[in-house]
Amino acid sequence: MTRTRLGALAALAATLASGCGGEAAPVRTDSITRSLLDQQSAAVGGPSTPLESDASVSELTARATRVYIPELGHNLGRAEAPLKLIEFSDFGCGYCRRFHEESFPTLAAQFVEPGFIEWKFMPFITGMFDNSLAVTEAAECVLEQSADRYEAFAARLWDGQGEWKGSNEPEALARRWAEELGTDIGRHDSCMAEDRRIERVAGATVAAQQLGVRGTPTFWIVGYGPLQGALPLDVFQGVLTTVLAEVEAAADSAAAVNAPADSIARS
Repeated sequence: MTRTRLGALAALAATLASGCGGEAAPVRTDSITRSLLDQQSAAVGGPSTPLESDASVSELTARATRVYIPELGHNLGRAEAPLKLIEFSDFGCGYCRRFHEESFPTLAAQFVEPGFIEWKFMPFITGMFDNSLAVTEAAECVLEQSADRYEAFAARLWDGQGEWKGSNEPEALARRWAEELGTDIGRHDSCMAEDRRIERVAGATVAAQQLGVRGTPTFWIVGYGPLQGALPLDVFQGVLTTVLAEVEAAADSAAAVNAPADSIARS
């Protein structure tokens, strides 16, 4: 498969996709994209006072003192997977919910669980949705205790999106859901009160901004660039299959080139 073929698939995906926010950033294949998981950059830290749940995006991102992508978000799959994908989604985005309810289970079974793709979920606070910051921080406090409970909590946020977006007390609602999932609620409360995980939320949002992500969901295929929107499942499967075939072919080619040198070295 060729990059031209991938570009055609990406163009088709952009035409068919639906998402929340602005237009997709242009596909980038420069060194920043190729080494995205190793990217590290600094941001100026903000004040240490507690952050209000209705804080602006600028107030949130001021909390990011270090943006190091490998330490942010939640990873699914094997670290040794040949292909890396970073999903930027806002829990308040309806198209993100649709993707996670309708498409992601199939993609996870086809690509993530067999070890073909390592999938990183990065919560991107776009500033478009009421209460998103409050529930995203609550999700991070659940993740502090358990990855499995975090996944269950995230599913509850997708399923109950309308409920928490319209709530006058989103923190209390998120707290109840966390407790129902078996979270140590005392530890959860201290996590929220101390903003122990807010820098992770801020860092994910800063990373999205630095990469030019303007809409959710955006799926950044490391080494290739972004796809934006809740793509039809068959289109998403086609893109991932094409990219994975190219990555595996490149790996096989590199192994073949290195084989003679290895043989000479052993002799």
